Amino acid sequence: MPISTLMDPRTPVTILLARFEDLVDAGLRSLIGADPSLQIVATDVSADRLDAVIAEHRPRVAILNLAALLTAGDIRHLHGAHPATQLVVLTADPTPGECSQLLALGATACLGRDVERRDVLNTIHLASRGLHVLPRGQGATGGHDMLTAREADVLGLLRLGRSNGEIAVALSISVETVRTHARSVFRKLGVSSRRELADLSRS
Repeated sequence: MPISTLMDPRTPVTILLARFEDLVDAGLRSLIGADPSLQIVATDVSADRLDAVIAEHRPRVAILNLAALLTAGDIRHLHGAHPATQLVVLTADPTPGECSQLLALGATACLGRDVERRDVLNTIHLASRGLHVLPRGQGATGGHDMLTAREADVLGLLRLGRSNGEIAVALSISVETVRTHARSVFRKLGVSSRRELADLSRS
């Protein structure tokens, strides 16, 4: 669900940039710096300093490098600790399962490294208003311990409040298979029940 925010349109959207490779970092700085409605407040922030630097600067948007984080679970921690900061995650060739997991963990947007410059700016502006953004295209392979495509399907229906029986009918699989996928989804997202999953999705 979109998060409504009251923002003065004359106030620049503050941005934190995590640590990226030199070329990516230079490209992001140049792109964001050319937009007068955006303001970079911190750059080259290492994974171990993200918590402290976000707390210090309270940026509206933090652009994170998934490859530089210790685990995808770091997204969940940052979202819980800094709910006012929208998290935009850049990752290589994100799959539907990977993006679903990142959004469930608290990211506002998931983008591939090959995203167009215009889409980066659009994503930042949409994310600053709490709107979820997914990449235009999806890669074929995911990262370690990410949701599979079928698990992502189950996650989407779980988040809609569907019962195991309803999910089984929608996906043409057995109820026991739904239970197996749901257990895997809960394990990978670090929750133990539908209630915790709903709380995570709403937080």
